[in-house]
Amino acid sequence: MREYPRLNKVAMNNIEELIPCNECHAGVLRPRHVTYFTWLGGELITVPHFPAWLCDVCGRCEYDERAIQWLNTLLDPNAGKPTNSNRRTPPRPRPQSGARPPMPES
Repeated sequence: MREYPRLNKVAMNNIEELIPCNECHAGVLRPRHVTYFTWLGGELITVPHFPAWLCDVCGRCEYDERAIQWLNTLLDPNAGKPTNSNRRTPPRPRPQSGARPPMPES
């Protein structure tokens, strides 16, 4: 996937950040917001106003890479679940026999 400038309000209105289309070689990719569709476990997920690059001649649509990464993080079935750590907690040191606990300072 190609690296594109970040899509923000400035990029959406800045004509200088246009990229030639690799599909038709005649048009340019313009930043737009589209509806993104994907299947997740047998359910159709739609995301309105998703940032993308759309060719003004052939209509090729390339989704913004950062937005795809963000969406994949949100849709990850393990998102928000605690990680299963196999790390053992070291045992607490045992007090030595006959030793008194330290007295709090007053």
